[in-house]
Amino acid sequence: MFVKVNILAVNPFFDAYTGSDLLGKMIFLGLLLLSVATWVILVYKIGMTGKAKNNSLRFGTLLKESKGNILNLEYDEPDNFFLHPFCHLYQVLKTGTLDLLNKNRRFGKALTEENTAKASYLSHSDIDIIRSHLSTTISLQIKQQEKNLFILSTIVTLAPFLGLLGTVWGILVTFSELQTQTGGNTNQMVIGGLSLALATTVFGLIDAIPALIGYNYLKSVIKDFHTEMECFSNEILASVEMQYRKVDVE
Repeated sequence: MFVKVNILAVNPFFDAYTGSDLLGKMIFLGLLLLSVATWVILVYKIGMTGKAKNNSLRFGTLLKESKGNILNLEYDEPDNFFLHPFCHLYQVLKTGTLDLLNKNRRFGKALTEENTAKASYLSHSDIDIIRSHLSTTISLQIKQQEKNLFILSTIVTLAPFLGLLGTVWGILVTFSELQTQTGGNTNQMVIGGLSLALATTVFGLIDAIPALIGYNYLKSVIKDFHTEMECFSNEILASVEMQYRKVDVE
């Protein structure tokens, strides 16, 4: 217990906080809140993107190992599709394809025998509809993965400015005290005031640096995963097109 108290006693941030006025304490608390928000978002987002990539990798492997019709794949439907992006894309593809095939068959019953046979296939416009659904799904996935990332970019800019505000305020308070105080402890007052002023700048940089690194890392990971989802989408759409698109032969 004595060791813990001793550590706090020599901690420059703790000394600066206890020696600051009301505004100084508010600045310290604001920087502390920004630090907590940074690490909460980083841990959550890195964990979420990691789970999404791992789940997608497993589903992609399952799809490659399956044989026969791509629409007959057996899998456990997840509760949260945002943690299973590839599964989400496959579900959209399967639902859209089956709906269009059923529609074509239903309307084909009233046509000639030749047109009824054609109704068992997908037209070019049907493929375009499915491609549009897949593109929308990818956009929704990216939007979910980028959700709340603006907080990190805001902290990158806000934290140093908040630290600079504490620095300026600390120096201003120090000069104000120098004008009103007399005696031999002037040097001690200046050192204490500068310590208070610089502590907020250091705290602001400690907040901003992890936020900047984490933001750039997450944006890079999400961008790469966007490309992977596009490739997977094109791959499964090509498989459906190979099996179900009617070839126009004159």
